[in-house]
Amino acid sequence: MKLPKSLLAKLHQRQAENALRQLPVATHLVDFASNDYIGFAQSEHLFHQTHQYLLDHNIKINGATGSRLISGNHPLYDEAERFIANFHQAESALIFNSGYDANVGFFSSVPQRHDFILYDELCHASIRDGIQMSHAKAYKFQHNDTEDVEKLLLKFEPATRNTQPATVYIVTESVFSMDGDSPNLEALVQLAEKYNAHVVIDEAHALGVFGNQGEGVVQQLQLQDKVFARIMTFGKGLGCHGAAILGSAELKSYLVNFARSFIYTTGLSPHSVATIFVAYQQLAQEKAALSTLKNNIIFFNQEKQRLGLKPLFVYSKSAIQCAIIPGNENVKTIATPLQQQGFDVKPILSPTVPEGQERLRFCLHSYNSEAEISAVLELLSTFVFK
Repeated sequence: MKLPKSLLAKLHQRQAENALRQLPVATHLVDFASNDYIGFAQSEHLFHQTHQYLLDHNIKINGATGSRLISGNHPLYDEAERFIANFHQAESALIFNSGYDANVGFFSSVPQRHDFILYDELCHASIRDGIQMSHAKAYKFQHNDTEDVEKLLLKFEPATRNTQPATVYIVTESVFSMDGDSPNLEALVQLAEKYNAHVVIDEAHALGVFGNQGEGVVQQLQLQDKVFARIMTFGKGLGCHGAAILGSAELKSYLVNFARSFIYTTGLSPHSVATIFVAYQQLAQEKAALSTLKNNIIFFNQEKQRLGLKPLFVYSKSAIQCAIIPGNENVKTIATPLQQQGFDVKPILSPTVPEGQERLRFCLHSYNSEAEISAVLELLSTFVFK
């Protein structure tokens, strides 16, 4: 059957705006695109360790066989969740099938009808989708603007003192996926304490990058006891798949009972959970890759300065570095020759980012060399300044 005309018209509109998404083909270009920040996704050691773990524990099951509440809660889940909670200095951890499932499950079920959600205007789509499914009232605040957060908190403070007090949730990310920048989490936590609000932080792009063991920004700042919930996504720095929500034991029990994206889906396979468990064990011991990644981030920023490219880039000390080149056609025009010269640098187009904020997104890794970093930035400068 043909696609309905209304849907076909939307596709044609995307094409006319030079914003039509297509699945990429695999390449052998120098990786400045993936979220595999410390190389865990391509680690043969991790692969073999996971296989050996399954053999040692006589786990020879291909699938979970059902949801975790029916038949899919194999014993490996408990062992992995206990290790994750301990690693992140949290009371409990609950594994979800993906970061998207975790965010949708949390925000659609935890905030209640009389509650308020204050969220950063640049929060990830999965957070926004979960909020849309919630019955709470939601308001966005200006990106990383604590003064704007406090204005909203003052506005809703009377409502939190009713006979049936409302709960206010302040939602942000520790590292933003499109800008690579970070909010002032200490200031947000102070505001939450002042106004009796609950802080929720998505650490998807901080795991494996920040902290002495890659544990994330919250623990790096020693704020783990002052944050209501953290969402840790495994598809980036951990190099595998899935996610976990960290929080109290009561929060875990609540999510098991009310998070629909947890309840009504087949669990991860034993192999997937074993990969998560072994990757976390590796992260707890990993030093060299984290150190190399941090050095590469410093070197990238130094090269931006040397080549006069700094004004193009969003300020970031993370593994995500973005050069703003407005216009879908303009950013594609620069991305294409970079790729033709062997560098996998992706253009990020509107509507993924707001119109006028189109960009080249550079993801840095422990396995990128300084020579590769210099070469790609020197090539970029030739196109920008020609």
